[in-house]
Amino acid sequence: MAFNRWSSVIRKAISSSSRENRSMGAAASCGWRRALSQNTVSSASSSPSMSSYHVSGGPSYMRGVVFWEPNKPLTIEEFQMPRPKANEVLIRTKACGVCHSDLHVIKGELPFSSPCVVGHEITGEVVEHGPLTDRRIIERYPVGAQVVGAFIMPCGNCFFCTKGQDDLCESFFAYNRAKGTLYDGETRLFLRNSGKPVYMYSMGGLADYCVVPAHGLCVLPHSLPYTESAILGCAVFTAYGAMAHAAEVRPGDTVAVIGIGGVGSSCLQIARAFGASEIIAVDVQDDKLQKAKILGATHAINARNEDAVEKIREITGGMGVDVAVEALGKPQTFLQCTQSVRDGGKAVMIGLTDARARGEVDINRLVRRQVKIIGSYGGRARQDLPKLVKLAESGIFNLSAAVSRKCKLEDANQAYQDLNQGKILGRAVVEIM
Repeated sequence: MAFNRWSSVIRKAISSSSRENRSMGAAASCGWRRALSQNTVSSASSSPSMSSYHVSGGPSYMRGVVFWEPNKPLTIEEFQMPRPKANEVLIRTKACGVCHSDLHVIKGELPFSSPCVVGHEITGEVVEHGPLTDRRIIERYPVGAQVVGAFIMPCGNCFFCTKGQDDLCESFFAYNRAKGTLYDGETRLFLRNSGKPVYMYSMGGLADYCVVPAHGLCVLPHSLPYTESAILGCAVFTAYGAMAHAAEVRPGDTVAVIGIGGVGSSCLQIARAFGASEIIAVDVQDDKLQKAKILGATHAINARNEDAVEKIREITGGMGVDVAVEALGKPQTFLQCTQSVRDGGKAVMIGLTDARARGEVDINRLVRRQVKIIGSYGGRARQDLPKLVKLAESGIFNLSAAVSRKCKLEDANQAYQDLNQGKILGRAVVEIM
């Protein structure tokens, strides 16, 4: 059967990725605290070509897309060239995905430090390593290396990182998500003229250059394109975390995905790769549901026209699915997700929402019928990102089918507006090359 072929390739990818990354597990665990106390700005001329940038020369400034305050247009500003610190890497950004998480910040639904540079799923080229960076990091990501970055950038040395749970990294949440900085409590972004600090949503990927902690990177093979591969760092990364770690999908499982956007559509492909027997896509837009069938859905339900929970139970012979994934972040779809799983099934929540929103759950069914409700924010960079690269390289994950729009940095604000209005079927990617 088809899932046997996919599962075999996945096992090979996982085995290969584990061997490649074992030596990097603790490569720089003590280096994060040995950072320079002051950012320095290059005095080199701003005229040379961006592609010729080197530590000792190149542009003295760059562009970045800035969020200032909720529901105000994003603007493109000029920045001093960012400088990486110990065990950090400066990346010349090639592409960055347009994600709903950024949109929540832009709309003021998720509190975040501002002004900040948004964008958090990137590909690019290594151009510089921070002072005192571990030599193994430099060897793994030499200048000129092509890389993809995960939005959860593990520090490598906190309680959770040492247990292999990069997705719960204490430093990432305490510093980046809580303060908009990297792990010394400082941003790497400063406006060109005023020197005013600007915060970073993850690495602040919608910019010509960005600084990324090395544990959040993975080598991108030349066989994969920069633009489409950007989605590996969030959309695919989030889907894989949900399916592999939270849901633990096994061959033959039945899976429902509620909300078929960039992350939800990636869930369909990952569920198919894991050998799910029935994959049910739920949305309110027919065009998204039509595309869902191309990406692996065996059934499609328009929740605007019929009761999604009843239809899921009908498809599964009255049982409900083994795994339901909520990828939209709405109270009503949260409830749908919990009601769609069979007794003993798993309801996995991956959609972020307004910080004031609350979900409803049937407590008695939860207790009596052992329904499991699990949150999942993303994958584990050091373990999972290399596996995703191999899935894409082998063609099991179709990157081209997942990306529905490409645009330039100047069009980023419009892309988020279109995302807010439901006009983007899969994932939009900003090209910054």
